[in-house]
Amino acid sequence: MTEPPADEADQAVDHPARDQSAADHPVRDHAAPDHLARDHAARDHAAPDHPAANAPDHPAANAVNHNAANHSADHRVPDHRDDPDPGRPVDPDVDYGAVDSLIDFDLAVRVARGLMRPGPQITAAQAREVVAELREDAVQSTGHVASVTGLRARPGDGVLVVDRPAWARANTDAFRTILAPAVSEALKSRPATNPAVMAVGRKTTGGEVGALLSFLGSRVLGQFDIAGGAPDNGQGRLLLVAPNIVQVERQLGVDPGDFRLWVCLHEETHRVQFAATPWLREHMLGRSRTLVTSLLGHPGELIERVTEAARSLPAILRGGGDVSVLDLVQTPQQREDLARITAVMSLLEGHADVVMDEVGPQVIPSVAEIRDRFTRRRQGVGMADKLLRRLLGLDAKMRQYRDGAIFVRGVVKDVGMDGFNAVWTSPETLPLPTEILDPRAWVRRVHG
Repeated sequence: MTEPPADEADQAVDHPARDQSAADHPVRDHAAPDHLARDHAARDHAAPDHPAANAPDHPAANAVNHNAANHSADHRVPDHRDDPDPGRPVDPDVDYGAVDSLIDFDLAVRVARGLMRPGPQITAAQAREVVAELREDAVQSTGHVASVTGLRARPGDGVLVVDRPAWARANTDAFRTILAPAVSEALKSRPATNPAVMAVGRKTTGGEVGALLSFLGSRVLGQFDIAGGAPDNGQGRLLLVAPNIVQVERQLGVDPGDFRLWVCLHEETHRVQFAATPWLREHMLGRSRTLVTSLLGHPGELIERVTEAARSLPAILRGGGDVSVLDLVQTPQQREDLARITAVMSLLEGHADVVMDEVGPQVIPSVAEIRDRFTRRRQGVGMADKLLRRLLGLDAKMRQYRDGAIFVRGVVKDVGMDGFNAVWTSPETLPLPTEILDPRAWVRRVHG
């Protein structure tokens, strides 16, 4: 899972209490799973695969808050509820009952929605323009990524423009998918637990996950969700969080068109990384699940460990070396597993960081100004925010951008981009933890 240097609204702008008539809407994209919209009233009258929802002038394309004065343009119809849980990804090979008995994921989404600040004020027409531009930028970015990296993917596949609550729903589904196999296995050997205790713990953990997502949901500009989408698509999906992108571009005072393309270049690089390397998604999911299984610990401590793992899962998926994750990591094998995840995440983030800047001013005229202002802005956050960022692994994330970019640039300098692309050959050619800060060690091991 990824958040580029352009993906944190570190100090979300304070707004008045949410006006429900101007609530965030997710994009009703024809490729979007229903679960990205099920908790919102921004549904169309059209069939699930309707092309109209992709049209720039379609009211359901409003993924950014707009003023209550424009409420007449807000296209709302009741949610479709033809089945108990419409659109939520279900892998037939995974038992979700165990993890659902320990974490109330629906409560997590409701808590996240309730605690999230509203997005920036914007008219309905402007919102449609933003959504259309982000979609186009994502498609355009595919060619730029290919020109820099040599990696190719079909433009537009699995790209969704969403709002903050839809991002939270997508991430609860990802958590559920990753945790389910590990929890199911652990429950087989766990002593019976008082149902009342489990019910309380389920609600408590769901609320804590929701609070965590509400904090992150106003900061993430984009994310490649490796666990999301239909189980058989094998590629994951790219989420672009429109309200946060608009909010940050306004705070930075940069050219909106340039900033949106800059963000899309980073995020699209992640989508291309996984699309061009089919084995990578299962490899990362497998390593994440292995670590989570190990972190669950003794069956008698399962409820407590699941709670801790759920709190720390966002940082685990980022490969973060933050306090909350290290509190769970107890054995040499766990430390090795976390280090390997961190190394791969550093590779992915550094690679995307290099691409977004290598494209250059011929495509993004103000790229240097955007990078400078974004870097200075991050350094200027308050102490409370810095503490939260550290506890949630966001500082470790910043180190990944830096260390990963050093690795990528070092390898490219020695063996060129074609030589660097050997990294995508197999799990054995991924950088080891010790190689991220020693690119030549990787070159010697892989190229001889």
